[in-house]
Amino acid sequence: MGKQEDFVLRALEERDVRFVRLWFTDVLGFLKSVAVAPAELEGAFDEGIGFDGSAIEGFARVFEADMLAKPDPSTFQILPWRSEGPSTARMFCDIVMPDGSPSYADPRFVLKRTLSVAADRGFTFYTHPEIEFYLFKDTPSAGEEPVPVDRSGYFDHTAQSMGADFRREAITMLEQMGISVEFSHHEGGPGQQEIDLRYADALSTADNIMTFRTVIREVALNQGIWASFMPKPFTTHPGSGMHTHVSLFEGDTNAFYEAGAEYQLSRTGRSFIAGVLKHAAEITCVTNQWVNSYKRLIGGGEAPSYVCWGHNNRSAMVRVPMYKPNKGQSTRVELRTIDAACNPYLAFAVILAAGLKGIDEGYELPREAEDDVWSLSERERTALGIEPLPKNLNDAIGVAERSELLAETLGEHVYDFFLRNKRAEWEEYRGQVSAFERDRMLPVI
Repeated sequence: MGKQEDFVLRALEERDVRFVRLWFTDVLGFLKSVAVAPAELEGAFDEGIGFDGSAIEGFARVFEADMLAKPDPSTFQILPWRSEGPSTARMFCDIVMPDGSPSYADPRFVLKRTLSVAADRGFTFYTHPEIEFYLFKDTPSAGEEPVPVDRSGYFDHTAQSMGADFRREAITMLEQMGISVEFSHHEGGPGQQEIDLRYADALSTADNIMTFRTVIREVALNQGIWASFMPKPFTTHPGSGMHTHVSLFEGDTNAFYEAGAEYQLSRTGRSFIAGVLKHAAEITCVTNQWVNSYKRLIGGGEAPSYVCWGHNNRSAMVRVPMYKPNKGQSTRVELRTIDAACNPYLAFAVILAAGLKGIDEGYELPREAEDDVWSLSERERTALGIEPLPKNLNDAIGVAERSELLAETLGEHVYDFFLRNKRAEWEEYRGQVSAFERDRMLPVI
């Protein structure tokens, strides 16, 4: 065993840890957990913990069911919400086959494989998510609209605000787990919050997002309220996105920065954006994977519907933030489509793959969208070469089913399961009779 494993085993004794939760993520981005006693951990580091992969969404067919969860000691953290009595810790796991080879159904491995492709080109991929979510007074009931915890708006500061108390407790808990928070504030919708995580490498960020979603729900339940990352819970209020800032580094040098270039954006940065734009429709199925995701993307405001980029243009899909003098290392691009209900491992993998394709093929960056894209007519958008993003999950699946980039990045197993699952979701959704139809038609037809 290495130094990190030894550190974990020592920490178990020093911190009186009685339970260790081993976390991993299924193909759809749902967190899975198995608890082991500390005495079993040394064996888990060496051999992994066996489980039936066929029981997990998208992991294995029945005849290839045996899998092993191998904990990653670098992700060891004490769970702060288990404050009474003996401590509980967690570690993320890599999923492997009985012969020790990586499971191609493991989303964490999909991202690690794509990061290794970037590393072969000398790049490290960094991400910084701005995560939005809603807080509701009670657990939502079927068929009823949820009730937000407040009626505040963007950046509002309200005395004795439940949202402010919630954010303070959540951020304290995140910091205790080694997750650095950069900003937090009330967002535009009633009960809507935003918490931004500090820049980190993409694998750490994906792990942090999975932890973040768990912490947010734990804190909410502890306060007698309910947190949801649903992309569009209300018809008339803003949706919840996860605007994500990304950059590539070569060693300690930001590969997106070039002094004197337009917006200080290097050729590498421009080709990366071009790759994301060219393959935008193909990867939308992963970055926006639920039928509800597209209610947010057609809603206007700060949610993009069109494939374009702009400098400080918040209606564009990709935004190049304003350059700050003497801060070349902070040059980055912001993707505004992605929502927090995605599988972050798969989402970061396909975004990186699209950007790398642009760099490898030398894609030319199209003309910048300088206007509010929403205010343009369809004819004006067509004249500018601005294509629409998929309008619903069905459209996104159709494009994804023809995507070589997606098949190659996700791997055959994840690609096949993911699209079959999304197709089934769409077919089930398509057959539902909505409240809109009943309200509109029952009285008059």
